[in-house]
Amino acid sequence: MNHYVYILNSTTSPDKFYVGYTQDINSRLATHNAGGSIHTSKDRPWIMVTYSAFVDKTIALNFEKYLKSGSGRAFANKRLI
Repeated sequence: MNHYVYILNSTTSPDKFYVGYTQDINSRLATHNAGGSIHTSKDRPWIMVTYSAFVDKTIALNFEKYLKSGSGRAFANKRLI
């Protein structure tokens, strides 16, 4: 089973990004765009900018946490977005 860390970009607010974790990438994007997440409902629709797949859940969650940190945001802006 894969574990995914993803970055979304709002099409209505292009300066807004969202980092998340899921095991079902397609379903999760659909949930965000349907307003099913309180953190992303007001800035929808969202597009997938990038995602990374991991076989280990702990590593995926650690990467998500890193991307949400200051240095992780800088890394994402330079290398992923």
